[in-house]
Amino acid sequence: MSGLEVLFLAFALAADAFTVGAALGLRYRSARQTFRLAFHFGLFQALMPLIGATAGSLLLHSVEAWDHWIAFLLLTILGLRMIRAGWASEDASDDGRDLTRGFSLVAFSVAVSIDALAAGLALPAAAVPIFPTVLLIGTVTGFATVVAIRLAGSIARRLGSRLEVVAGVVLILIGVRIVAAHI
Repeated sequence: MSGLEVLFLAFALAADAFTVGAALGLRYRSARQTFRLAFHFGLFQALMPLIGATAGSLLLHSVEAWDHWIAFLLLTILGLRMIRAGWASEDASDDGRDLTRGFSLVAFSVAVSIDALAAGLALPAAAVPIFPTVLLIGTVTGFATVVAIRLAGSIARRLGSRLEVVAGVVLILIGVRIVAAHI
């Protein structure tokens, strides 16, 4: 695998993080929230292929049958929470819950990076240096998340908070796409 192919892999793996980052950026776009999302998405996106490369095909066979269902479930739960918050009144939607913290942050991070686990299995066979490759994957994902949040923030300022409902639907559709790709 050439350096250019590794870069394309990094961009391909960052696509889900970009989409989820854009959905979350409609509501959560402070500097702290942006950093948390970009850091965790990048970290998980780097760790998953590292785990995949380390664990080998044994791990893939044991989780391959249900990894897509985990991603679907996490994205659906989080998407439904965003839809509910978007439909709530302004006072109710500002209930103090921050989806960029705690379980929600971990759930989003796992959901956007679970495909990277399988991609990591191919890295040793591709004869690429593992650590620089996973560092590149994590860095590209982190930057893609920041860009997505900033773009979504400018759209949200123009079109309003009801876009959160659309963002929730998008998260659920990403989960559906992940399941459909594995069936």
